[in-house]
Amino acid sequence: MDFEPYRGELVAYCYRMLGSFHEAEDLVQETMLRAWKARERYDPTRASVRTWLYRIATNVCLTALEGRGRRPLPSGLCAPSDDPGAPLTPASDIPWLEPFPDARYDVEVRADLRLALIAAMQVLPPRQRAVLVLREVLEFSAAEVAAQLETSVPAVNSALQRARAALARAGGAGEVTEPDDPEVSAVVQRYVRAFEAADVPALVRLLTDDAVLEMPPVPLWYRGSGDYGRFMGRVFAMRGVGWRIAPLTANGQPALAAYAPEPGGGHRFHTVQVLTVTGGRVARNVVFADPRVLEVFGAVG
Repeated sequence: MDFEPYRGELVAYCYRMLGSFHEAEDLVQETMLRAWKARERYDPTRASVRTWLYRIATNVCLTALEGRGRRPLPSGLCAPSDDPGAPLTPASDIPWLEPFPDARYDVEVRADLRLALIAAMQVLPPRQRAVLVLREVLEFSAAEVAAQLETSVPAVNSALQRARAALARAGGAGEVTEPDDPEVSAVVQRYVRAFEAADVPALVRLLTDDAVLEMPPVPLWYRGSGDYGRFMGRVFAMRGVGWRIAPLTANGQPALAAYAPEPGGGHRFHTVQVLTVTGGRVARNVVFADPRVLEVFGAVG
């Protein structure tokens, strides 16, 4: 019995549930191990291998989530800062939301991995989260989900209604254009050129008026192109000019690997930046500096 073809979609599922790519990979490994040990008890007349694996993965995720708080972004914790010179002190005690590296797995559906949606889903109770993903993303039937969660079809339908309502209140249901959309690609290319040139006015012209900049694990964030621009001016003053940028995708969104100039020459992998582009402008930039995130994205300093 070969479970390996399902690994990528299971990692994406566990990531949606946990908000952590590292934990998702670990939980899928546990799922595979449990499935292998139980393979003799698998009954193909009751469920497909895929449905059976998702039942195991769901139980693994729900167990992992017991007693845990959500994985937030800074914008989900506090009001925006109005001080572009505020201390950049990491909060290592907060389990921050992590980005999903698209290149690591062949995930066919990417829009439902977008950061804003994953962050919004974190406010849902774990079982509601599971129902929402299983029903709306993975398109299992209500009866299949009821079997996976050992509950009734009416309970699944009720949980789905509550999850949809909570997600709408959290603002996670908005659409994001794809990174290979020509307009999006053009905006990102202009952003990269402005960044590499340390041209703050050019960067600001590419932003929406209420653009958001946040930088986990630093628990502060900025709203508005003015503060965004002032903070970028601070970055270039602190880290120098001559940055190098490489394009990526993460969570089905355009992303950048940013390399800061080193005093003695060369560059150091500094951040992964996940962009939200809407209406020909950058509306949000989530900048990840955690070394574990940088390692996942496969770049070296």
